Formats: sequence, C-alpha cells, structure tokens
Amino acid sequence: MRLRVEFTTEPFDLEEAPAHAVAAREVIQKAQLDAVDVGPFGNTAEGEAGELLGAVTALLRDALAAGATRVSLQVNVIPEDLR
Repeated sequence: MRLRVEFTTEPFDLEEAPAHAVAAREVIQKAQLDAVDVGPFGNTAEGEAGELLGAVTALLRDALAAGATRVSLQVNVIPEDLR
C-alpha cells in the first residue's frame, strides 16, 4: 500500500525555519520516500506504508524533541489507479 503524508509543525517563525521544522524535514528527506516537497507552510511525501509510517514516527519524535508544540499531519492512502 502506498501512502501520502502532509504535515506542518508549530510554532511558526516567518523569519527563519525553527529547529523543529528543520528536524521534521530532515527525517522526511532522509527516508526512502517519493514526491518529497518541503515548503514554508506545509510538507508532503509519498511512499510505501512501512517506510512512510516509520518516517512519521521519527518525524513526531524529532520535531517534538526540537521544540514543536503542535504537529498537524494527515495520512492518505493513494488509490492504485493514481500510482
């Protein structure tokens, strides 16, 4: 099964990326995921369920340890006809 995750970390800082945002993005960029897109207000990635769920676990752990007070995420199954 393939999944897509969309996530943001807070609190926001419009001047520079906070440590928690950097930590979350590093986890996603290092994972074996596809279609990784990081931006100032949202981030997305796709991948096989096992890899993506493992990356989400690490993302939560690292972002919270780096000072995130909130992590919003959504995980969707990618239908087979869209792969």
